[in-house]
Order: sequence, then C-alpha cells, then structure tokens
Amino acid sequence: MMNFEKRTGPDFGSAAPTYPTGDVPEWYRDAKLGFFVHWGLYSMPAWAVAHPEGGVPTEDAYAWHQYAEWYGNTVRIAGSPSWRRHQELYGAGRSYEDLAELWDASAFDADAFVGELVGAGARYVVPTTKHHEGFCLWDTATTTFNSATRGPRRDLIGEFHDATRRAGARFGVYYSGALDWHVSDFPPIESDTDLFRHRRNDEAFSRYSAQQLEELVERFAPDLLWNDIDWPDGGKGSDEFAVAAVLSRYFSRVPDGVVNDRWGVPYHGFLTREYTNIDEIQSEVWESTRGLGFSFGYNQAEDDSHTLSGPDLIRMLVDVVSKNGNLLINVGPTASGEIPELQRVTMRALGAWMKTNGGAVYGTRPWVRFGEQAGEPRRYVQSDAGIHVHALDPRAGEIRLPAELAASRARWADGSAASFSADSSGVEAVAIPDGLRTEPVAVLTVPR
Repeated sequence: MMNFEKRTGPDFGSAAPTYPTGDVPEWYRDAKLGFFVHWGLYSMPAWAVAHPEGGVPTEDAYAWHQYAEWYGNTVRIAGSPSWRRHQELYGAGRSYEDLAELWDASAFDADAFVGELVGAGARYVVPTTKHHEGFCLWDTATTTFNSATRGPRRDLIGEFHDATRRAGARFGVYYSGALDWHVSDFPPIESDTDLFRHRRNDEAFSRYSAQQLEELVERFAPDLLWNDIDWPDGGKGSDEFAVAAVLSRYFSRVPDGVVNDRWGVPYHGFLTREYTNIDEIQSEVWESTRGLGFSFGYNQAEDDSHTLSGPDLIRMLVDVVSKNGNLLINVGPTASGEIPELQRVTMRALGAWMKTNGGAVYGTRPWVRFGEQAGEPRRYVQSDAGIHVHALDPRAGEIRLPAELAASRARWADGSAASFSADSSGVEAVAIPDGLRTEPVAVLTVPR
C-alpha cells in the first residue's frame, strides 16, 4: 500500500499556499481505537473476489480487486469477475448507478449500530460520507445523487452523527476528495498509475469537492476529516476554494479537530497505514486501518477464513498502540444497515476484553521499546499508572521481564498481585494467573 504523505502536489514556488499549523490533538492520541464504516451503493452487490492467501498477480489487482467498495470500478472492466457477476444478477441493461433505486436501508437503526461500535471499545466513529462512486450519504445541495433523494430516502450521515454524539464518542467523516466516478468520464482504473491519471483536476470539480466537504463541516463539525486518495490538483493553490483554505476554515470551526495525510499536499495531521504491518515505534502519530476481512465494504464472498478473530484483533490493537498508533478498524454493514454476524462476533470479543483491559490501552503512550527481540511475545505501553506489559501468549504460563521492569508491586488486570521468581541467570519471571491463561492477551501493570 502506498504512503500518501509522500505526495505533496504541484510546486507553487513562492506562491505556495499557507497551511494550518498544529499538532495532533491529545484526544485523538488518547482514543486509540476508532471504527470505520464503509456503506454505500457497493453494499448492494456486496461482492468482490475473495482473495486467496498471497493475493493475485499485480497485473490483475484492479480487475480482481479485493475491496467490495471498488465494485463501481471493477464492474466496468470488461471480463472481470465483477463484470460477469453483474450481468448474471442484474442484466446488461442495469448500470451500477441504477442500484441507487433498489437500495433499501430500512433495517438501519443508528443508535443500535453505533452502540455496537462503542460497545466494542470505539472512541471515535468515521462513516463514509461519499466513496469513489460519488453517491453521497447525506442530504446535500450539491447533487441529487444522494441517499436523501434516492434509495434509502434518508440522511444517513445525519443519523450516524446524532447517534455517535449521543453515545459520547467522537465523530469523523470519510470523504473521497479526488475520485468521483459519478461526475467523471474516464475509463476504469486498472493500475496504480491510473489511480492518479483517471481523475478530474479542473477548477469546477475542485470547487465541487470543496463545497461538499464544507457542507459536512458546517452541518456536523466533525472531530476528524479523513480524506482519501488525494485532492484535485486544481484545488491545491491559494484560492479560497483550495484545500489550504478549506482546512483553515475547518480548524476555525473545530479547533481541536484533526485530519489525516491523504490530501496530496505538504500538510498532514496523522499518517495512515492501510493493511500494513509496522515494525518499530514511529516518531509521528499514525493510524493503522483495515477491514475485519480483506475488504472494507461488506463482501458476502468472505467467510471466517478471511476474517480476523477476536483474539487476532485484540493482538493487532495492542501491537499498533505500542508503536504510537491508533487502530481504525472497519465494519462493513449489509445494504439494509445491519452488521454481519461474522463481524459482530469479532467486535464483541474485542469489547469484552477492552472492558477489563481498556486502562492499559486508552490514554497510553509508547514505552522506550515496543517489545523484546527474544523471549515470550509481549508489547509495552505506559501511562500514569505505570508500564503495561501485554503478554501476547498467556498460555505460556509466565513472562520474563527485563531488569528495569522487575517490581514486586506489579498487578495483573484481574487484580491479582504478580508472583515473581528468578531463574538461574537472575532474570525475573512472573507467573500468569490460571484465570488469564485463556485470554487473548494478559496485562500486567508495573508501577513506576
């Protein structure tokens, strides 16, 4: 996956725009866990090739795209699996955009939905307001291609926003800044090069994108702006509709807001890493994002072999947090607005673990190192309470601690005092209580 902070846009020289300044806010660093929600027209077919381990050859990556939310592109690649399936299900005369009239979201209960996310431990929620297909999920004045006038006949983002605020979580918005297939007339994207070649960069489209994003800011004052795949080049200058000015107005409206790095300009807030493992503690705040499966949008072709288990998700969260990151994990609802049971099971496992161990995740910061090169697998983080040692394999029965963490007052998350013993070399070993050995991760807190 590409790193977007390396894209910095046209060189304006001395006429370069002035970007906002400011650090990533503490609320975001403390939150640690957010939930993406990818929901759109693509949730109607809800299908992509379920990739085998190792994926597919690079030359087939777009025709056999693993992301169901890219259906609107893959269906236009003649001969692709999505193209063939679309003909079988809907007939050659029904376009992808025609699905807007068939979309029924009547099962969507925003409070119940957001309740599941917050119950799983989410401190912020980021629904897709408009993906690359161009279908807007709020009641926008910019286009009739939206959920308030077609399909669901509901302002879905308004419902998400209100439910998230009621639940006491932070609210963010995902927005596709530079890709909008509804108002474009390009061939389908079939390579990473096409990703930046087959898109509009003209002033009219730049104004369109800015107007939509500012509608979202004005209506919802989102705590987080999550832009995707760049911004139109025609909107990267010093104009009042350009991204520098849009972001300045956003921070005036939401002073403690935060943005990501996918704008294609020299300014970014936190870094994003998509389906990517990070090896070390990062100096900059970053966010790991991925689906519970291999897709963000719901893919009915996936089963439990493609989906993270609860223990896998818990260990992923701990690993990301130990390296100065947040985890933005994605749920992909069905078209009707329900969380698939396969995803719900994993989410609830995470929520159950976080109820007991959240104090060793929320509000923490990296320690001097994230783990050890040898010995029992573990991750370290620190907070005012001390150093939290996350034992990733509690079945081992014990964990040997480095000298700087040996402390007789250490306690496990179940409240039991640590029982220390020293091996022949003098290394302190701590026995993991029997009741914690079946947990995905057992947490020991060593006071300072």
